[in-house]
Amino acid sequence: MHAWLCENPTGIDALSWKEIPTPAPAKGEVLVEIKAASLNFPDILIVQNKYQFKPALPFVPGSEYAGTVAALGEGVTHLALGQRVACLSGTGGFGTHTLAPAERCMPLPPDFSFVDAAAFIMIYATSHHALVDRAQLKAGETVLVLGAAGGVGTSAIQIAKLMGAKVIAAASSDEKCALCKSIGADATINYQTGNLREELKTLTGGKGPDVIYDPVGGDLAEPAFRSIAWRGRYLVVGFAAGPIPALPFNLALLKGASIVGVFWGDYSRREPKNNAAMMAQLAQWYAQGKIKPVIDRTMPMADLKAAYAHMGSRGVMGKLVMVND
Repeated sequence: MHAWLCENPTGIDALSWKEIPTPAPAKGEVLVEIKAASLNFPDILIVQNKYQFKPALPFVPGSEYAGTVAALGEGVTHLALGQRVACLSGTGGFGTHTLAPAERCMPLPPDFSFVDAAAFIMIYATSHHALVDRAQLKAGETVLVLGAAGGVGTSAIQIAKLMGAKVIAAASSDEKCALCKSIGADATINYQTGNLREELKTLTGGKGPDVIYDPVGGDLAEPAFRSIAWRGRYLVVGFAAGPIPALPFNLALLKGASIVGVFWGDYSRREPKNNAAMMAQLAQWYAQGKIKPVIDRTMPMADLKAAYAHMGSRGVMGKLVMVND
């Protein structure tokens, strides 16, 4: 097998494409022949030694991937050889094969494409957990999605619309705003050229958004929170902009608003039954054509460094997926 090895987490340039022995699965594991793997923001941080999870060296980055089961470890009974699966295991995706915990493999129906499957679990699970469970979003409410043209942003737009909400999508270019409109956003704000607070006031008649979905952080957080509606819920999803914002607590008091943390990874571990039910619903929505990952482009696995550079330029709309021939 071949894989991109990170032997020294100093950045993308330290990755090298190497031939390594194909491992045999241990108890509770499966060997997955990888067909597609998506590039997520944590995949950038992890090779820079900036992510909260620091795997032992050397490791193969790539948290999310899809493929077929090539070998079964002891005790694995719910999967079969040749079965199509999607996996989110934190590492291992950027190669031709990887070992995956069987319990983290989602069986795929025949009509679920590998490219869509590799781009599915993280973004839709995060957005469903955020909007349905943590925000308790109701039909008729208004949702502001920051970083709306990214992977989690596009999934949040789709799920919020499915729940009957009005969606305001905020992104950093007119092209990204147009994409958001095309997948269901009711209104858009280009926060590079417009004033976020003024435009939110106009679009909501002065009321403000009921729910703010924020995977960006940075300088957008405070003006967005100052615009929130009475009893609003501010979802802290991530910090793609880099800096972790500090909000004045008096704003929460004055608006009767909640700052709500969204950590789907731990939710899936702590509440496995609830998570399984959520994933089943998401898979059903995909089968019904109600949700579908936005794919920016696919690239050969050998072009991983170019893919990292493209993501680092903030040019990706939706998800970027690496594929093995």
